[in-house]
Amino acid sequence: MKNLRNKQIDFLRGAAIIVVLILHFNWAYHLDQSALSHMFSAHFIKAVSTNGNYGVTVFFVISGFLITTTAFERYKTLGKINLVEFYIFRGARIVPCLLLVLSLIVLLYKMHIPIFANNHQTTSFILAIFSVLTFWHNVLMAKFGYFNYCLNIYWSLSVEEIFYLAFPLLCLFFNKMRFIVSLLLVLILIGPIFRHHYSANEIIALYGYFSCFDAIAIGCCAAIFANIYQFSTNQLSMKITQFIAVLAMIVVYLYANIMDNVVVGPSLMAVSAAVFLICAKNTKIDAINKKSGIFLNAVCWFGKNSYELYLFHIIVLALMKEIISPDELGNYTKLLWLAVFFIGATLLASLITKYYSQPLNKRLREYFVTLHSKKITATTLN
Repeated sequence: MKNLRNKQIDFLRGAAIIVVLILHFNWAYHLDQSALSHMFSAHFIKAVSTNGNYGVTVFFVISGFLITTTAFERYKTLGKINLVEFYIFRGARIVPCLLLVLSLIVLLYKMHIPIFANNHQTTSFILAIFSVLTFWHNVLMAKFGYFNYCLNIYWSLSVEEIFYLAFPLLCLFFNKMRFIVSLLLVLILIGPIFRHHYSANEIIALYGYFSCFDAIAIGCCAAIFANIYQFSTNQLSMKITQFIAVLAMIVVYLYANIMDNVVVGPSLMAVSAAVFLICAKNTKIDAINKKSGIFLNAVCWFGKNSYELYLFHIIVLALMKEIISPDELGNYTKLLWLAVFFIGATLLASLITKYYSQPLNKRLREYFVTLHSKKITATTLN
């Protein structure tokens, strides 16, 4: 039976990737110096365009929630995760697109396009690529700062994949749910303490492993709650709870610059997102997916293609920045350039999804799962 996608989760993920795209465009073209300043307050523009890192926090929560929910569906309990299968499914989704985007960045670097090179007197380009592939790029950033325009955005992949390299191992080691939950709660407590300790260092406070593991752990705990303690509540209560959760996320997002609220802001954002996801999980999928509309479907498309957008949008933006600098754009043409960026990023992501990542993901999973099953059968027979 084909699993139906949950539009509420796709919508939340779509909103998250959109604010990340806006953040990166703002870094390049400064939206506070656009025609938006004639329509909105300076505080509002600054909050919307510079707090996109909260979108990554939401991504972490969704990721933890879905990974844990899927583990329950496959293995019934976290203590019985199939380690090989877990890594196969994770690798088939992550690695092909990552190899493709890094190959494109290397190619553009070899073509001597300046924006794809490292800043002078930092580290080698080869080491930077290697750190992305081996999931410690955020550590390299802590040492050298923002040293590569395109590669530096992949810090979040380093955080997520290190968590998922350890997660199934820890589940198997601790085995009992109460021990697994206790470990997750420790990570949730460490997060704000760690961010407080490094609050003067933006890169470590925002991009460090222990600065972000709490958001993934909150997503995992939300999935455990939703799967073990399933409850039946009327749809009105669900909608009210989700509305409050969304309102809380908006307030946290707009309240202050993320670095001014770096200790509790990400935690509040993560908990609010987790509440939203629990409600989405306990709402009938048919009732959710009956809702339609251009805006809803558009944001959901961003959510379904968020990984491809995350990886490849920066190449589009880097090439645009090479073509036109911020000083060459007027107040209104800057907004048109923003539209060009979104169109270019969505076109590239949709092509990669349709013709590369989706078919390759499916084939790799089928191949490796079949191969693993044959090995198990052969071992049993012997």
